[in-house]
Amino acid sequence: MVTTVYVARTRTIPFQFNFQAASAPAAKTFDHFDFSYYWLATHGQPNLAIHGQAAFLVDLDARQVLWQRDAETSRAPASLTKMVTAMVAVDDSGSLDHVVQVTNDATKVIPSLMGLTAGESLTVRDLLYGLFLDSGNDAAEALAVDIVPRDRFMRQMNQKAKSIGLTASHFVTPSGLDAPGHGMSAHDLAHTAAYLDTYYPQLAAIAATKDITIPATATHKAFQPHNLNPLLWSYPGATGLKTGLTDNAGGCMVATATRNGRHLIVVVMNATLHSAEDATTLLNFGFSVHPTRAFGPWAPIPH
Repeated sequence: MVTTVYVARTRTIPFQFNFQAASAPAAKTFDHFDFSYYWLATHGQPNLAIHGQAAFLVDLDARQVLWQRDAETSRAPASLTKMVTAMVAVDDSGSLDHVVQVTNDATKVIPSLMGLTAGESLTVRDLLYGLFLDSGNDAAEALAVDIVPRDRFMRQMNQKAKSIGLTASHFVTPSGLDAPGHGMSAHDLAHTAAYLDTYYPQLAAIAATKDITIPATATHKAFQPHNLNPLLWSYPGATGLKTGLTDNAGGCMVATATRNGRHLIVVVMNATLHSAEDATTLLNFGFSVHPTRAFGPWAPIPH
C-alpha cells in the first residue's frame, strides 16, 4: 500500500494539487519550498503596523506562511537580487577560491560599491563579502562578467529562478539596479532566501558577517566590508540576509532570524525608512506563534 498526502501548490490559485509519496522527500535541486497557507487560513493574521507595500513572513521549519501582504506581485527588488547573483556565481565558479579579475566596466556601476579597481584580482569569496556586506554593485558586475560572459550569466540567473520554482521573477542586471522588466515578488524572495539558507550555507554565513577585513595582496588592495543590515546589531537571533534600496524599489529587506531552534524569513518591499522596523515587527509576531508543519487540508490563498 502506498500512502500519499495532498500538498498544496500554493503558487497557483485554486484546485491544483501536487501528489507525492510521504516517504519520498524532494531532491534538493527540485525543492520548490511550497509554503502552505493552512496555518494563516485557519488562524488569520493580526493587523500589524507594516509600512511596506508588500510583505511575507514564513516559518522555514513548518513551511507555513504566517503573514502576507500583496506577496505575489512582481516589484523592483533592488539589491535583494544579489541573493540569486551569489548562487549563480557559486554554481559557475565551483570554488570560492576561484580568482576573478575586475574589469573596467564593473567599476563604473554605482552607487553602492565595494571599492574595486579595474585590473585587481580577487577570489569569489572576497567578492561575495563585498556583494553581501557592502551591497557592492561593482562586486556583482565583477562576478557576472569574469566567470562566464555577462549575457550567459544573466540567462543563468533566469534559469536558476525557474529551476528553484520562482514564478514572478525576471532578471536584467546582476546588481538589482532598476531596469525595465527586472522584478521579483515578496513570495519569490522568501523562497530564494529559504533556498540559499538551506542549500548554500557558505553564502548564509557570509551574509551573517557583521564586519571583515580582507588584507591586501599582490593583486588587490585591502578592503573592509561593513554589513548594511541593521538587524544584525539590533535584533537578537538575526542571521541575515540582505537589504536593498533604489528609486523604484524603495527601501526593502530580506531578514532571517533563529530563536529556540526556529528559523523565520521575512520579506519587506517598498518600505523606505521603515524596512528594518517592519521586519522587526513581523519577526516578533512570528516568534510569538507556534505553527506546525501540516499536509492538509488544502487552503486557498487569502486575499
